[in-house]
Amino acid sequence: MITLQELFTLPEFDTIHIVAGERGISRPVSGVNVIESAHLAEFFKKYELLITTGINMHQDTAQLTDLVETAFERGAAGIILNVGPYIPTIPEQVIRFADQNHFPVFKMPWVYRVADFVRISFQYLAVADQKQAKTEELFSEILFQPEHDRERLAGDLLQLGIKSHAHYAVIVCSVRPPAAVPAWMTFSLEEELQKKYTIRLSMNHDNQLIYMADRKEKGVTRQFFAEVTRHVLQKRPNSGIDLFIGIGGAYRVEQLSKSYREALSVVQLVSRRPELPFFQYKDAGVYRILLETSDKAVFQTFQSEMLGPLYRYDHLHQTDLVGFLRTFLDEDGRTTPIARKEFIHRNTVLYKMKKIQSILDMDLNNPYVRTNLLLAFMIEDVSD
Repeated sequence: MITLQELFTLPEFDTIHIVAGERGISRPVSGVNVIESAHLAEFFKKYELLITTGINMHQDTAQLTDLVETAFERGAAGIILNVGPYIPTIPEQVIRFADQNHFPVFKMPWVYRVADFVRISFQYLAVADQKQAKTEELFSEILFQPEHDRERLAGDLLQLGIKSHAHYAVIVCSVRPPAAVPAWMTFSLEEELQKKYTIRLSMNHDNQLIYMADRKEKGVTRQFFAEVTRHVLQKRPNSGIDLFIGIGGAYRVEQLSKSYREALSVVQLVSRRPELPFFQYKDAGVYRILLETSDKAVFQTFQSEMLGPLYRYDHLHQTDLVGFLRTFLDEDGRTTPIARKEFIHRNTVLYKMKKIQSILDMDLNNPYVRTNLLLAFMIEDVSD
């Protein structure tokens, strides 16, 4: 989907200027609609850019303000006010509301034909949609059809200014509860990612937002991705959505399916264990070894030998000593943090430790034992 910022780069719109809500210029726009009353709000769709001449408002400032507020509340991309006999000036209330809510308000001179704006916008958006569909098809072929015609693909990419011999990384974004990434989040994500990356291709697939990107500079840190996540979620603090981001290694185009698998592995891991402190596959440490080793049976046997007796005890006695053991390892055996996290007394922590040691016949104070148990849990994390 195109953003307002992209739409208003058209030279035909040079005389139309944003006058308020400029921080929302990256909002997505799906179409254009002419509306002359807040009572007709049901007739426009989310992400449409609205235009009004004010012809039915009789220069009533309250009605115009109501229209702008309603447009914002119903998810419009922005609004264009056709300043002239019906809207002599843009009210201060409108300016203030738009700036406070980052809702773009544009000023269109009366001499500019509304019909021309609608026609040009629709043409531009239609062409952009066609181009996006083509690039998504191309990106899908790169990721999911490894036997593609490399020569033809290289030619198609070159037409988009993408060199097939250069190195790119795949970025995968996913949300919880499982659903398609909402449009507001998509454009917030792209706005943040483009501070460090150049996005070459993008697509939606299986409730994932996937990017092919290259870095603008070396050394993109974990802190950067933590800030991206925080800034995006701050846009809608009450959305109830969790965001997960994974970044694969940088490879040539013919190996990008590997980068995708790496990025997806990170997303799957951090969605299971949000406390994991990494976003890039290269930072996954031991998890990389577990993911890349082909003989999974060895790992499964090890995991079963280490934790199997405790799982069987939990099943038989309706307890959750496995969960407690994970907390114990995460907190490095420190009694006070464990008690706080588990909402139990310190004495109960000590009792459960002794019980687990008895069931597993292991000394939980031994660093070697703890390492093996933690490895068993990490094997669980990467298992389907």
